[in-house]
Amino acid sequence: MTRVLYLIATAAGPAQYVDRGVRAAQEAGWDVFLVLSPTAAVWWEERMGELVALTGHEVRWRYSVPGGPKPDWPPADAMLVAPLTTTSLSRWAAAQTDTLSLGLPAEAVHMGIPVVAMPFWSTALGAQPAVPRAVSTLREQGVRVLLGGADGYRPHQPKQGDAAGYPWGRALAALG
Repeated sequence: MTRVLYLIATAAGPAQYVDRGVRAAQEAGWDVFLVLSPTAAVWWEERMGELVALTGHEVRWRYSVPGGPKPDWPPADAMLVAPLTTTSLSRWAAAQTDTLSLGLPAEAVHMGIPVVAMPFWSTALGAQPAVPRAVSTLREQGVRVLLGGADGYRPHQPKQGDAAGYPWGRALAALG
């Protein structure tokens, strides 16, 4: 039986390479349903068809219109929020779920769906006092935030992040 993964990419550098994350997840046996933050969707706007063809599914970046058609997506077996920005992290931890990319995982973790998040940010952005508090808040709720430690992402120096080398495999491995 195929497992359903909602891959949610926020507007950090590796979102330009989210197709690599999709392929890695598919190779690991996941049926990938892709959600982009509104800004990440703009980055892919001209190439959105590539992502639709790759996943075989509609790519979503906004909530459905009330009373309008609903997407025919199966329930997720797991969610991976990667890459995660400090902005999205902080908004998610503060329950600001006005975007689909934050609303889905915020709800899922309280419905028993495994949620893993792996950031991509600089040491300067990660030094903001709100960031460690937000990481702690999400972890307290049951989100597995891959930051630091043996399996976590290590923030890069400002303007020196390797977006193309983002460790999608490490994030997927955390899903089990």
